Amino acid sequence: MSEIFQPDMQDFIKVAAADRFLRGGMACRVIDAAGRVTVKALESMDDASLGTQLAGGAATLLLSARRAAALGIRPAGPDAVRIALPAGTAVEQVRALVDPTRLMAALAETPASPASPADVAAIELCKIANLLPACVVVAGTEPAALELDAATVMAYRTAAAGSFERITEARVPLADAADARFVAFRSRLGGPQHYAILVGRPEAFAAPLCRLHSECFTGDLFGSLRCDCGEQLKGAIRRMDEAGGGVLLYLAQEGRGIGLVNKLRAYTLQDSGVDTVDANTHLGFEPDERDFIAAATMLRDLGFSAVRLLTNNPDKVTQLAERGIQVTERVEHSFAANRHNRFYLETKASRSGHLLRLPDLPRRGAA
Repeated sequence: MSEIFQPDMQDFIKVAAADRFLRGGMACRVIDAAGRVTVKALESMDDASLGTQLAGGAATLLLSARRAAALGIRPAGPDAVRIALPAGTAVEQVRALVDPTRLMAALAETPASPASPADVAAIELCKIANLLPACVVVAGTEPAALELDAATVMAYRTAAAGSFERITEARVPLADAADARFVAFRSRLGGPQHYAILVGRPEAFAAPLCRLHSECFTGDLFGSLRCDCGEQLKGAIRRMDEAGGGVLLYLAQEGRGIGLVNKLRAYTLQDSGVDTVDANTHLGFEPDERDFIAAATMLRDLGFSAVRLLTNNPDKVTQLAERGIQVTERVEHSFAANRHNRFYLETKASRSGHLLRLPDLPRRGAA
């Protein structure tokens, strides 16, 4: 077992368990060298509990720097910000500060101050739980379900991604690739599971075709026209089958790592004219919360040190190379746009650097 897990493995597992407590509206305490902060995820607090906090005097809200910037709040700080909420602030006003899909004006005057390392780690806990990145600071005397070290929280996602190991394997014939095997991977430190789909005989190639595919519930399963994910998934499997072999990593990174619920919130914002990058940042997340450490770990476990990567995203090429997987070729993986996803694809090209060729098409809502 790697050195990173030996002294602190139980602490990392506690971080993985924190999502259940935060989702249940319970408090967690985060400690750094300067002190401690006890928080509840605002999204999971019911109105009565939140109202009690607000009525008891000046309450403190923690927001990610991205959400603060979207609200025009300064100073935002590099990672998170503290906002003092005056006594009597309405519950709905606080919720509007956190969730831009709520059709209500937020507080006009919102003084802010820099956040501590423990505050930043509390925001990270919300992200790990796929909750909106916002916390209410509660009295230190309130019982905490878990007590966590801030540095351990901040190291968790990288450590978990590096600890993925193969669990089991089964033959699963597919409509587009009758010779296919599914391999399940699980992190020793908890969190979502990832899967590898081995098509044909990828081991016969020095650098087989490879696709890093982030799960998309709406596109992969229901054929949503808002994205090109379903077409990319099926198209990758077909190309691997035609080539005689390939490996597709199906990664639990819905909505660029923000989770399905938050992706649906982002869709609501996009329907009002916000693009896919700003939708994520308005919710308080980074434009892309993913990393591909787990993908590199899985490829090494499967015996692949070099791949031909089916992608339009240069960042995937860069991240695999930084993690020791040689990308011998980037293979274009584009599909025709439609009037529902053209704006989304244009944004990926213009703002996220995706290498896409988009012929003229009617825009969303056009006849």
